[in-house]
Amino acid sequence: MTTNPSSDKVEAGWRAVRADGRVRPELLDLAYAEPRLRQLFPWTGMGELHFSRCTDQRWTWDIPYIQPAAAGGYWISGPLRSQTVGPAETAEQAVAMVVEHLPTGCGPAFLGTPDELAAHEQAAQGHLNG
Repeated sequence: MTTNPSSDKVEAGWRAVRADGRVRPELLDLAYAEPRLRQLFPWTGMGELHFSRCTDQRWTWDIPYIQPAAAGGYWISGPLRSQTVGPAETAEQAVAMVVEHLPTGCGPAFLGTPDELAAHEQAAQGHLNG
């Protein structure tokens, strides 16, 4: 049986995010249970849960992320820090809001950096147009 290096790295990312303790466990459980988010590379910053379409830093910034709200709910922002999706009372709502705002064709995380992902997508587009 062969393994998929991309999915192996994504799984390692989920284990690392869970181990670092910066994101509420309930949110991690629900995000991981959602197949469209589980295939993306997770990372945390300031208690926020982010998702990347590639496995290596600097990660992509084209997917909304979830922040903890002081009152116990969540706030969904992004994809850029200057953009807002809105508040969510529950982790279920927060996960659903991110899924609703995933980029078109957002598939399994690409093994590599954002620049390598962009080059791969450009080459794939060239093959479709050629």
